[in-house]
Amino acid sequence: MYALLVPASVPFVLLATVMGLSWWEDHVLPPAEPVEAPPEAPFTPTAPPPLAELPRVDATLTREVAGR
Repeated sequence: MYALLVPASVPFVLLATVMGLSWWEDHVLPPAEPVEAPPEAPFTPTAPPPLAELPRVDATLTREVAGR
């Protein structure tokens, strides 16, 4: 009978351990000092390239139009 209780109680023991460690971290440990982030270079977006001219709707598909 005890052979069945031990494997069945393992998840609950692990859950209680994690919850206890979480409580200990929140209440016992001192708050961590914030680490200063390294200065980042300012981001300057570049302009997108101009769009190519699209063929007209009524233009027939020729080598000149298809080559663009």
